[in-house]
Amino acid sequence: MASGRHHDRLTLQLSLPFALLWWPALGFPGTASALAGFLVGGLWLSPDLDTPSRPSRRWGPLAVLWLPYRRLLRHRSLLSHTPLIGSAGRLAYLGAVLLVLSLLLRPLGAPGPANGLAAATELWRLHRPLVLVALVGLEASAWLHLLQDGDPMPKRPRLLRRSWWRRRRGLRWRRKGRRRH
Repeated sequence: MASGRHHDRLTLQLSLPFALLWWPALGFPGTASALAGFLVGGLWLSPDLDTPSRPSRRWGPLAVLWLPYRRLLRHRSLLSHTPLIGSAGRLAYLGAVLLVLSLLLRPLGAPGPANGLAAATELWRLHRPLVLVALVGLEASAWLHLLQDGDPMPKRPRLLRRSWWRRRRGLRWRRKGRRRH
Protein backbone atom coordinates (compact mmCIF):
# COMPACT_ATOMS: atom_id res chain seq x y z
CA MET A 1 0.00 0.00 0.00
CA ALA A 2 1.40 3.37 -1.01
CA SER A 3 1.86 6.28 1.37
CA GLY A 4 -0.08 9.52 0.99
CA ARG A 5 3.03 11.27 -0.29
CA HIS A 6 3.51 8.56 -2.94
CA HIS A 7 -0.15 8.87 -4.03
CA ASP A 8 0.27 12.63 -4.40
CA ARG A 9 3.54 12.37 -6.32
CA LEU A 10 2.18 9.92 -8.87
CA THR A 11 -1.06 11.90 -9.26
CA LEU A 12 0.97 15.03 -10.05
CA GLN A 13 3.30 13.16 -12.43
CA LEU A 14 0.51 11.49 -14.43
CA SER A 15 -2.00 14.35 -14.50
CA LEU A 16 -0.50 16.15 -17.51
CA PRO A 17 0.05 13.01 -19.64
CA PHE A 18 -3.54 11.97 -18.90
CA ALA A 19 -4.83 15.42 -19.82
CA LEU A 20 -2.85 15.54 -23.06
CA LEU A 21 -4.59 12.36 -24.23
CA TRP A 22 -7.70 14.51 -24.72
CA TRP A 23 -5.99 17.20 -26.83
CA PRO A 24 -6.71 15.63 -30.26
CA ALA A 25 -10.42 15.24 -29.58
CA LEU A 26 -11.27 18.29 -27.45
CA GLY A 27 -8.34 20.70 -27.76
CA PHE A 28 -7.31 22.99 -24.92
CA PRO A 29 -10.70 23.05 -23.12
CA GLY A 30 -10.79 19.24 -22.98
CA THR A 31 -7.19 19.07 -21.81
CA ALA A 32 -7.84 21.62 -19.06
CA SER A 33 -11.01 19.81 -17.99
CA ALA A 34 -9.24 16.44 -17.87
CA LEU A 35 -6.34 17.94 -15.92
CA ALA A 36 -8.69 19.57 -13.41
CA GLY A 37 -10.73 16.38 -12.97
CA PHE A 38 -7.63 14.23 -12.48
CA LEU A 39 -6.05 16.62 -9.96
CA VAL A 40 -9.25 17.21 -7.99
CA GLY A 41 -9.98 13.49 -7.95
CA GLY A 42 -6.51 12.55 -6.77
CA LEU A 43 -5.77 15.36 -4.34
CA TRP A 44 -9.16 16.40 -2.88
CA LEU A 45 -11.67 13.61 -3.63
CA SER A 46 -9.37 10.68 -2.96
CA PRO A 47 -10.62 7.28 -1.79
CA ASP A 48 -8.72 8.02 1.43
CA LEU A 49 -11.27 10.62 2.56
CA ASP A 50 -12.57 7.85 4.85
CA THR A 51 -9.49 8.35 7.06
CA PRO A 52 -7.71 11.36 8.57
CA SER A 53 -5.39 11.65 5.56
CA ARG A 54 -3.63 14.24 3.40
CA PRO A 55 -6.71 14.70 1.16
CA SER A 56 -8.81 15.33 4.27
CA ARG A 57 -6.36 17.95 5.51
CA ARG A 58 -6.36 19.68 2.11
CA TRP A 59 -9.96 20.68 2.74
CA GLY A 60 -8.70 22.91 5.57
CA PRO A 61 -11.53 24.14 7.81
CA LEU A 62 -14.04 22.49 5.46
CA ALA A 63 -12.61 19.07 6.36
CA VAL A 64 -15.29 18.96 9.03
CA LEU A 65 -17.78 18.32 6.18
CA TRP A 66 -16.16 14.91 5.64
CA LEU A 67 -16.43 13.73 9.26
CA PRO A 68 -19.84 12.04 8.80
CA TYR A 69 -18.50 10.31 5.67
CA ARG A 70 -15.53 9.07 7.65
CA ARG A 71 -17.75 7.87 10.49
CA LEU A 72 -20.13 6.03 8.16
CA LEU A 73 -17.47 4.15 6.19
CA ARG A 74 -14.58 2.12 7.41
CA HIS A 75 -11.31 2.41 5.51
CA ARG A 76 -11.14 0.47 2.24
CA SER A 77 -14.84 -0.36 2.42
CA LEU A 78 -16.92 -1.40 -0.55
CA LEU A 79 -18.41 2.10 -0.79
CA SER A 80 -15.14 4.02 -0.68
CA HIS A 81 -12.57 1.85 -2.47
CA THR A 82 -14.55 0.30 -5.31
CA PRO A 83 -14.07 1.54 -8.87
CA LEU A 84 -16.97 3.75 -10.03
CA ILE A 85 -18.97 3.18 -6.82
CA GLY A 86 -16.40 4.97 -4.67
CA SER A 87 -16.15 8.07 -6.86
CA ALA A 88 -19.91 8.20 -7.38
CA GLY A 89 -20.42 7.88 -3.62
CA ARG A 90 -18.01 10.71 -2.84
CA LEU A 91 -19.65 12.96 -5.45
CA ALA A 92 -23.13 12.07 -4.17
CA TYR A 93 -22.03 12.76 -0.59
CA LEU A 94 -20.56 16.12 -1.62
CA GLY A 95 -23.76 16.95 -3.52
CA ALA A 96 -25.86 16.08 -0.47
CA VAL A 97 -23.68 18.28 1.75
CA LEU A 98 -24.02 21.17 -0.70
CA LEU A 99 -27.79 20.65 -0.80
CA VAL A 100 -28.06 20.74 3.00
CA LEU A 101 -25.81 23.81 3.20
CA SER A 102 -27.84 25.62 0.56
CA LEU A 103 -31.03 24.85 2.50
CA LEU A 104 -29.52 26.04 5.77
CA LEU A 105 -28.00 29.19 4.31
CA ARG A 106 -31.02 30.11 2.17
CA PRO A 107 -32.50 32.42 4.85
CA LEU A 108 -29.19 34.34 4.86
CA GLY A 109 -29.44 35.08 1.14
CA ALA A 110 -27.45 32.15 -0.27
CA PRO A 111 -28.69 30.60 -3.52
CA GLY A 112 -31.15 27.79 -2.93
CA PRO A 113 -31.06 24.21 -4.19
CA ALA A 114 -33.11 25.13 -7.28
CA ASN A 115 -30.42 27.61 -8.36
CA GLY A 116 -27.68 25.01 -7.95
CA LEU A 117 -29.67 22.43 -9.90
CA ALA A 118 -30.37 24.95 -12.67
CA ALA A 119 -26.66 25.85 -12.87
CA ALA A 120 -25.66 22.16 -13.01
CA THR A 121 -28.26 21.46 -15.70
CA GLU A 122 -27.05 24.41 -17.77
CA LEU A 123 -23.42 23.33 -17.40
CA TRP A 124 -24.37 19.81 -18.54
CA ARG A 125 -26.39 21.16 -21.47
CA LEU A 126 -23.70 23.55 -22.73
CA HIS A 127 -20.50 21.66 -21.92
CA ARG A 128 -21.40 17.97 -21.75
CA PRO A 129 -18.12 16.66 -23.30
CA LEU A 130 -16.02 18.73 -20.89
CA VAL A 131 -18.03 17.59 -17.87
CA LEU A 132 -17.69 13.97 -18.99
CA VAL A 133 -13.94 14.35 -19.45
CA ALA A 134 -13.64 15.87 -15.97
CA LEU A 135 -15.60 12.92 -14.52
CA VAL A 136 -13.38 10.47 -16.41
CA GLY A 137 -10.34 12.26 -14.98
CA LEU A 138 -11.78 12.03 -11.48
CA GLU A 139 -12.37 8.29 -11.89
CA ALA A 140 -8.96 7.71 -13.52
CA SER A 141 -7.24 9.27 -10.51
CA ALA A 142 -9.28 7.02 -8.20
CA TRP A 143 -8.16 3.98 -10.23
CA LEU A 144 -4.56 5.16 -9.96
CA HIS A 145 -4.98 5.35 -6.19
CA LEU A 146 -6.54 1.87 -5.96
CA LEU A 147 -3.83 0.33 -8.16
CA GLN A 148 -1.13 1.93 -6.01
CA ASP A 149 -2.75 0.36 -2.96
CA GLY A 150 -2.10 -2.99 -4.63
CA ASP A 151 -5.64 -4.18 -5.02
CA PRO A 152 -8.29 -2.28 -6.91
CA MET A 153 -11.01 -4.26 -5.21
CA PRO A 154 -11.88 -3.43 -1.59
CA LYS A 155 -12.26 -5.74 1.38
CA ARG A 156 -15.48 -7.67 1.36
CA PRO A 157 -18.11 -6.56 3.87
CA ARG A 158 -17.97 -8.45 7.15
CA LEU A 159 -21.13 -10.41 6.36
CA LEU A 160 -19.57 -11.81 3.20
CA ARG A 161 -16.27 -12.88 4.73
CA ARG A 162 -15.80 -16.56 5.50
CA SER A 163 -14.24 -16.07 8.90
CA TRP A 164 -17.23 -14.01 10.07
CA TRP A 165 -19.66 -16.77 9.04
CA ARG A 166 -17.56 -19.43 10.74
CA ARG A 167 -17.36 -17.48 13.98
CA ARG A 168 -21.07 -16.66 13.84
CA ARG A 169 -22.05 -20.26 13.16
CA GLY A 170 -19.79 -21.48 15.95
CA LEU A 171 -21.25 -19.02 18.45
CA ARG A 172 -24.81 -20.01 17.55
CA TRP A 173 -24.05 -23.71 17.92
CA ARG A 174 -22.37 -23.20 21.27
CA ARG A 175 -25.37 -21.31 22.57
CA LYS A 176 -27.62 -24.25 21.75
CA GLY A 177 -25.32 -26.62 23.60
CA ARG A 178 -23.90 -28.28 20.51
CA ARG A 179 -20.23 -28.73 19.84
CA ARG A 180 -18.45 -28.19 16.59
CA HIS A 181 -16.73 -31.22 15.08
